[in-house]
Amino acid sequence: MLLNITSDVTMKRKEYPERGDLAVCTVVKVADFGAFVKLDEYGEKEGMIHISEVASGWIKYIRDHIKEGQKIVCKVLEVVPNRDRIDLSLKDVNAHQRREKIQQWKNEQKAEKWLDFVAESTGVNIDKLYDVIGDKLLEEFGSLYVAFEEAAIKGPDALTGASISREYADAITKVAKENVKIGRVNITGYVDLTCPLPDGITVIKKALKAAGKIDIVDVELDIIYMGAPRYMINVTAPDYKKAENALRKAAEVAVKVVERADGAGKFYRQLSEAT
Repeated sequence: MLLNITSDVTMKRKEYPERGDLAVCTVVKVADFGAFVKLDEYGEKEGMIHISEVASGWIKYIRDHIKEGQKIVCKVLEVVPNRDRIDLSLKDVNAHQRREKIQQWKNEQKAEKWLDFVAESTGVNIDKLYDVIGDKLLEEFGSLYVAFEEAAIKGPDALTGASISREYADAITKVAKENVKIGRVNITGYVDLTCPLPDGITVIKKALKAAGKIDIVDVELDIIYMGAPRYMINVTAPDYKKAENALRKAAEVAVKVVERADGAGKFYRQLSEAT
């Protein structure tokens, strides 16, 4: 179980989700008109799922679809911070998105605990440590877990691009090597794809299908829709070099397909590279 201070770090990282985000939630109350949930990643802020967003089609008994205490993944439909209102959808999240999000959430919980270990080893208060390096790691790598994973694979030099001092880079690497399991490497990249043709959506689907069919031994590849025009490419491989090669090859294939149809594509290794 994570320390309470880890939850404080999560709150500090991002106060509210954005429209289109996926969020891990815990159902706290179910009513005839919908359900109220706590958003686990945002300081347990409250959100609401209207009954029309619980499941597709007509719902006779809402509790046949959602129950108190259930851990679910929702899509954020609307956020109104000044009214503390977050509208969510359960039906807009498919099984694959649910599995991916839950795994990412679990990984981030681990990484937040590891950051606490770094704070202990350096004698720095966790809140101060987060001010010094937390935002930098999130900006450079997209998540704390990826930052620790990169440090475990590449060593402290992997963190220099995030302007992390050598002292902290060494401390993060030590914790990473003790805790991150590198049986297989998992990395992600992002590709933006657009096509102005009337059948542009078909062209993009063709590009993604071609990218997903790259043939590299012992490599698993998943492409996940992030919100137009962005797609995440997730690669699992036996080593970092093979994973990077597969990631870039998949992105290149997708970009070439849309470019041949007068479209445009761009690959980003980290979200911080996107403009």
